[in-house]
Amino acid sequence: MMGIIQKDLPNNTDLPIIIVGSGFGGIGMGIQLKKAGIDSFIIIERENEIGGTWRDNTYPGVACDVPSYVYSFSFEPNPNWSRMFAEGPEIQDYLLHCVDKHNLRKHMQFNTAILKASYDDFSGVWTLLTDQGEQLQARVVISAVGGLVDPALPNIAGIDSYKGEIFHTARWNHAASLKDKKVAVIGTGCSAVQVIPHIAEEVSELTVFQRTAAWVLPKYDAVISEKTKTLFSKWPILQKTVRGTLKWGSEALGPFLILDSEKLSSVFEWAARRNLKKGIKNTDLRESLTPNFQFGCKRMIISSDYYPTLEKEHVSLETSGIEKFVKGGIVAKDGTQFDFDAVILATGFDLGLTSAPFEVTGAAGRSLDEAWKDGAVAYKGVTVSGFPNWFSIMGPNTGPGHTSVIIYTEAQINYIVQAVQHIQENDLKSVDVKQAIQDDYNEGLQNRMQYTVWTSGSCNSWYLNADGSNHALYPGFAHEYTARIRTFDPIEYKVCVNEGISDKPVLEAVV
Repeated sequence: MMGIIQKDLPNNTDLPIIIVGSGFGGIGMGIQLKKAGIDSFIIIERENEIGGTWRDNTYPGVACDVPSYVYSFSFEPNPNWSRMFAEGPEIQDYLLHCVDKHNLRKHMQFNTAILKASYDDFSGVWTLLTDQGEQLQARVVISAVGGLVDPALPNIAGIDSYKGEIFHTARWNHAASLKDKKVAVIGTGCSAVQVIPHIAEEVSELTVFQRTAAWVLPKYDAVISEKTKTLFSKWPILQKTVRGTLKWGSEALGPFLILDSEKLSSVFEWAARRNLKKGIKNTDLRESLTPNFQFGCKRMIISSDYYPTLEKEHVSLETSGIEKFVKGGIVAKDGTQFDFDAVILATGFDLGLTSAPFEVTGAAGRSLDEAWKDGAVAYKGVTVSGFPNWFSIMGPNTGPGHTSVIIYTEAQINYIVQAVQHIQENDLKSVDVKQAIQDDYNEGLQNRMQYTVWTSGSCNSWYLNADGSNHALYPGFAHEYTARIRTFDPIEYKVCVNEGISDKPVLEAVV
């Protein structure tokens, strides 16, 4: 059997596995493989440190909008969170702790990007080409590349002609001083709402360019007391209870945030309008900040300091849109020219919802881009027919619209561990989800999607493809998804043994 080219692991391991990415998904995957007694894996990371989203997003004010106790692994609770909504550096520290505690660094290969991956039908081996010129080989590949990493840069005329400082929130230039500078922020999404109140404290003038107003709810954040930390350290069951309460509380809110029901949406719209009225006294500004789409159609934003910041004398909101960049600044669509010392792009991320993370060629030479030409699809978001032994974490239609993404991530990790154990224990060449099983699953998802606010809520969001289909989110409750993916069922897969392919369950196929 061919092994992985990696100096820290033996070349004759039983089941060589490559994990691509070292964010929550890749780290959690490594931990659970080790717990299952599977040590024959490496984690490939293109940067020089782990962390993914929380390594790359270091802008002022960066924080999670999900409570800390559910935005963490259930199998690695942290009793020492400092706030109800943890800030970015603390989440990164948590991930570093997980890596060190479970001795994952010996499995890491940093500064290595995967350029392409190809599957050999005869041997059942994946070969991954890196930007270092290596050819890494594995029987199983787990893609944990994540989505909130690569910046989406705006397509605005003349952007290259601008001579001032310009950078994206996900690539914050800490060497650039904004003190007493004229600064523009392009965008009013989650990152913008977090960064604007922080930089407003030091700049001389701040102009916020808004394309679409967002629904914003107050953020009920709080410092977690030392007494609470001590109690959770001494009695972990208490923290587990809090986690469960938060989890089921968010589930209870699911219908209000998922279903295309104006009556349900109106509950949150009332709360958001109340927050807007409380934070903005100027009626004209309030009107400009009032969305014209149904609550939940775009991602909900939480903040208690965004609105008050916009009413400060040196802060202004520009809603006419951007015509072009010029050498000294920006020209708005109404003809107004603004001069800026710095421009911050809070324009979100290139999620790649319709394309592979890199060039991937599966069985019979079929590319993943070809398989996804009409939109990314996968069985339970994890496996794709025609790509044997290829697994994804947070793949198509596995994003939550109302709760913590970690709940979904953990469920996928457990499913993949079961699949790997089936391959290993039965000495299989591969497992490949049946096309009919995948088609039936995704047809059901898309049928349900028409009843969600994401596709019927009168807005355009990053959730949607160009044709209006949603291949990003799961149209249901988290507990429903986790129940559906709890058990790896080999009867749903084509099982390849040395003698050929069998559609029977694994044990029968091996016999």
